[in-house]
Amino acid sequence: MRADLKLIHDWVPQGARILDLGCGDGTLLASLARHKNVTGYGLEIDPDGITACIVRGVNVIEQDLNEGLANFDDDACDLVIMTQALQALQRPDLALDEMLRVAAECIIAFPNFAYWRHRIYLGLKGYMPVSKSLPHAWYDTPNIHLSTFNDFERLCRDKGLIISDRAVGNGDHEAHWSSRWWPNLFGETAIFRVSRG
Repeated sequence: MRADLKLIHDWVPQGARILDLGCGDGTLLASLARHKNVTGYGLEIDPDGITACIVRGVNVIEQDLNEGLANFDDDACDLVIMTQALQALQRPDLALDEMLRVAAECIIAFPNFAYWRHRIYLGLKGYMPVSKSLPHAWYDTPNIHLSTFNDFERLCRDKGLIISDRAVGNGDHEAHWSSRWWPNLFGETAIFRVSRG
């Protein structure tokens, strides 16, 4: 399991009701069900991801996150998780509202577009960066909303939300001392734990 998923795994309480948005192949949900007795669903749009979830025994629903979460009641879950999908949504701000309608707390992981290597690549080469955390070219990337740690923190502040925990890491999603001191410059990936204000 990726380092960011391991950290999220540690943050999830025993026996929680989970909704995992953009769950991919279901790795996280399968591990949480096995080791922490969680219940819940994954939402995924990619057919290969859905098939992998089914093979793993993960409850998965085919759903476009841009359509919202109207099929889930208020407070239907204890926790909503979204890893590496926020930047690919048409309205990340509205997705955050929906996540915190369905659960009082959410965990969100996303790439930091202000990472120093991305800044240098763009500044020196004059092209949009391509890296391990941003593997697509500008014309075929699913990322449509480029944001930074600071942007996300401001969005949470503007919405009156509480950031109860934050972790940052390098391209392998692992913690590094420099990213703890200057997360917006040296953090390639971020994980935020957010709750209603």
